[in-house]
Amino acid sequence: MNTPLIFDGHNDLLLRLHNKDVGMDQAGVFGSGGRQIDVDKAKAGGFGGGFFAIFVPGEESVSHDEEMMKDTYDLPLPEQVTWHNAIKVALSQAALLIELERQGALQICRSTAEIRTAMEQGLMAAVMHMEGAEAIDRDFHTLDVLHGAGLRSLGPVWSRPTRFGHGVPFRYPSTGDTGEGLTEDGFRLIKRCNEMRIMIDLSHMTEAGFWDVARVSDAPLVATHSNAVVLTRHSRNLTDRQLHAIRDSDGMVGLNFAVAFLREDGRMDENTPISRMLDHLDYLIAEVGEDRVGMGSDFDGATVPAEIGTIAGLPALRRAMRDRGYDDALMKKLCHENWLRVLGKTWGE
Repeated sequence: MNTPLIFDGHNDLLLRLHNKDVGMDQAGVFGSGGRQIDVDKAKAGGFGGGFFAIFVPGEESVSHDEEMMKDTYDLPLPEQVTWHNAIKVALSQAALLIELERQGALQICRSTAEIRTAMEQGLMAAVMHMEGAEAIDRDFHTLDVLHGAGLRSLGPVWSRPTRFGHGVPFRYPSTGDTGEGLTEDGFRLIKRCNEMRIMIDLSHMTEAGFWDVARVSDAPLVATHSNAVVLTRHSRNLTDRQLHAIRDSDGMVGLNFAVAFLREDGRMDENTPISRMLDHLDYLIAEVGEDRVGMGSDFDGATVPAEIGTIAGLPALRRAMRDRGYDDALMKKLCHENWLRVLGKTWGE
């Protein structure tokens, strides 16, 4: 059961390739290693593509799985990364995505028509995304250059501060009400993204930052990989009020597969049933509507339920959705049509 194809709101494959956690052979199949995304797995799982994140790691490790197995945790925010350190990494990862396209592993898409064409041709459709805007200078020269290379989605922050705003820590139990919102430069960045039709990603933002964006942006509100805080009281998840603002803007939420944001106890434990993913899907659909929910897996950047494991395991999710009573029309919306709808509305095409 590998249809309908799944178009996904977030993955971290470029970081893994940049760190040489996995390799990339000449066929565009990313060598050996524990990667969750590659060409063969995409065909096996019916993975149509998604948002490929450019992410700049700090000096600290971004993996806190051991700490996140505790009953409660509050991981300190990492220090801000300077532009001079970030730009080299960001350009390297953008180049990796371009190389994957050159090898025929995927197609970098700048319109919904290109996404549909790539999926029809059996190519992974890739939207170049930036998670955390450390590599964007305050004059936006880098933004202009990356937009020319295909950047069409940007999250002003990851879970640390940037010149543009503040991110939430990995904290349980908690809401996203953990600190300040956008800076003066952050408001300028939102306006510039609106002008350039670059989608703004609200995942990882504080509640204050979310409401700052909601107040000034003229685009649909989108959280590419976040869940419901009512079901899992994690700082990375969204309140009902935030979900309703997304609904009212005709925006989008992508279900995050990372188990700490799914489980009631907030633990990063892969022994998490797929049914818990369906509980969040049901809740999100009830709060924002069936036209505004999709997938935002965090593959190659998070621990996901063992029953899925990699994109080759996506048929297990589809079976669970069918068993929950989702019909053909709803399945198609959740798997890819809702993403194409909000991207078309945001990009104007």
